[in-house]
Amino acid sequence: MEKMNKGLLGTQVEGELLNYILKEPVEVGQKIPNEFELAELFGVGRSTIREAVKGLVSKGILEVRRGSGTYVVSTSLPEEDPLGLSRLQDKYKLALELLEVRLMLEPEIASRAAEYAGEEERKQLVQLCDETEEMYISGKNHIPKDIEFHTCIAKCSKNRVVETLIPIINTAVMTFADLTHRTLMNETIETHRAVTNAILDRDPVGAKCAMMMHLTYNRQRLLKQMKEERE
Repeated sequence: MEKMNKGLLGTQVEGELLNYILKEPVEVGQKIPNEFELAELFGVGRSTIREAVKGLVSKGILEVRRGSGTYVVSTSLPEEDPLGLSRLQDKYKLALELLEVRLMLEPEIASRAAEYAGEEERKQLVQLCDETEEMYISGKNHIPKDIEFHTCIAKCSKNRVVETLIPIINTAVMTFADLTHRTLMNETIETHRAVTNAILDRDPVGAKCAMMMHLTYNRQRLLKQMKEERE
């Protein structure tokens, strides 16, 4: 380790520090050991620890609070939370903001999907719609399949930039599901089917309207639940 350059050593210790946080575990909101203690723990200099901490701060794992110490603000690995949204504390506000973004994007994405989806993609969309519905009705965890459904629609748009936005859509679906659970089963099944049928019919306006209705149901449910819990 002494032969490693400072940058490489800092990166290695950053990984070890992250493993320490996850395995100890150090929970969100808790303070990690101070710089001196970490230097002794990992057998490196304090400057290397500062580099490692700085790296985890940039990834949204740690937060340095002047005069207080360094705290864990997230335990989600960057690849699991590429947008860093797990750091945001008000989950209802986050869910609403994600829905706003979806309303800006997904109706148009569905419209383009109706125009450009290939035959194999349309078959896959029908299969995902059927599987999501079956899992929802049987009480199984339908969320991964729901995410696949929306991801398929995004890919059907044939827009490479849209495909890079898929993590936003996925995060929005998971955040909404975590808060509302299974309270919109019938509405979800109905609007998923309407979006699918419009894409199969190559009806861009129908697909856009159906997706807008799907997201509007979600928004109304979220606002109602948020009001009930905060009264």
